[in-house]
Amino acid sequence: MVEEEQKYEVDDAYVLPDLSAVAPAGGRVRALPPVTLVARYLDTVDLRLARAGASLRHRKGDELPWTVKLPTGTPGVRHEISRPGPKGQPPPELVELVTVLHRGASLAPVTVVRTVRHAHEVCDEAGTVLVEVVDDRVRVLDASGTATGAFRELEVELKAGDRELLERAGSVLRGAGARGGSFTPKHVRALGAAAQADPDLVAPAGLPTDPSAGDVVTEAVRKEVRRLLTHDPLVRLRAPAASGDTAVHQMRVACRRLRSDLRTFQPLVRRSWSRPLRDELRWLAGVLGAARDAEVLRERLRRAASADPLSPLDSGAVDRLDEALVARQRVAHAAIDEALRSPRYLALVDALVLAARAPRLTRRAATPAARALPKLVARPWRRLTGPDGVDGLDPSSPDERWHAVRKQGKQARYAVNAVAPAVDRAARRLSRALAGVQDVLGEHQDAAVAADTWLELAAERPADHEVAVTAGRLAERERESVRQMRARFPAAWHRATRRRRTRWLP
Repeated sequence: MVEEEQKYEVDDAYVLPDLSAVAPAGGRVRALPPVTLVARYLDTVDLRLARAGASLRHRKGDELPWTVKLPTGTPGVRHEISRPGPKGQPPPELVELVTVLHRGASLAPVTVVRTVRHAHEVCDEAGTVLVEVVDDRVRVLDASGTATGAFRELEVELKAGDRELLERAGSVLRGAGARGGSFTPKHVRALGAAAQADPDLVAPAGLPTDPSAGDVVTEAVRKEVRRLLTHDPLVRLRAPAASGDTAVHQMRVACRRLRSDLRTFQPLVRRSWSRPLRDELRWLAGVLGAARDAEVLRERLRRAASADPLSPLDSGAVDRLDEALVARQRVAHAAIDEALRSPRYLALVDALVLAARAPRLTRRAATPAARALPKLVARPWRRLTGPDGVDGLDPSSPDERWHAVRKQGKQARYAVNAVAPAVDRAARRLSRALAGVQDVLGEHQDAAVAADTWLELAAERPADHEVAVTAGRLAERERESVRQMRARFPAAWHRATRRRRTRWLP
């Protein structure tokens, strides 16, 4: 579940204003009886969860007392996951969801927050709760139950309404003297300055005006480490990414891009540091690969099956093919779960956090980016354009040859993407054009793999004649897509290799 809310600071003399102006026409405001909430928050000794904007708590009286809240990148918007369990024993599933934050460090109670809550529900004409406004009087308790602090705050949480209603409620509260409208969780306020210190994972900060090559390396590493670790809990939950893509895909892309960046920037980073990291990222990408392949194939199956309404396929046979893919996906997800629970993965997470903090750079990294980086990109570009790349490719080349060029193209594109912000406008144009090339080559590869897969699945069911016929027809459609992509490739490649896009390369 995604929770979206805003918080406002008020003093004891504050009088909650009339909220009827927030309700839509025909709606009403419903006041609920006051309740007392006692929440015990767990964290590491150095407050790794709180500093990262996350929390793990047990709240007495809730139907699902254990809750993890994870940041989404948008202030006031968090993922909220609740589970049952006894007070002194957090559910292992929730502890795993914050693995990339605690990184194996012990979790223990760090603060207790006792809240007396007066809630008001803003409802529409049908009685649906659109926004909830709560007036919380909070006491902070130590381990013995002694109060160590107190504050009062207002919280506006979006329910079935829209953001405009959330802002309208905030405007009414501010008009009566409430302050803020930002977001600081209760336990962070309770824990004080230590909980508001910088998180362990250093975020991308943008490049300086005249960046060095090392600045570009550091920014690229931080960007992909952040992407990888942000999607870890979503992969465990089987939840979609914020982009609408799958979390498995985003996590795998982060592995591949980071490996590619470390390879591109090889002269700028210490090999003894980067090589083991690349090896571990290759392992993780491989683990994620089977699940991603199943995702792609299931999507293609339905799309290819419905591609020609005038020539429908046997729906039962399509369903049975999908069932086989679901079985593969289930096995792949189990392998991911096992890997993410392993000491090997925990060690990789630690290494990635350290990498984002301070990549191990060589002396050459101090060279101005505009002078050093084009030479580094030229190497994967020459491989892509040379006789073992596009120059040696023709429409009759086997699928494997086209796939090899696709991998070379991906390496070149990742390299251009990494340096484009520090080089020149032509690099950004080349990056966009290479994305078009990759779209063609990616569709080619997916279609080729799908065609082989449909025939492979049919071979596993030799007595199912409907599946055999359906798989054959699906394979024909996929091979037609392969032919179309080969026909489209020259134009996409021509656009990418225009001089105005490549002139910056040595």
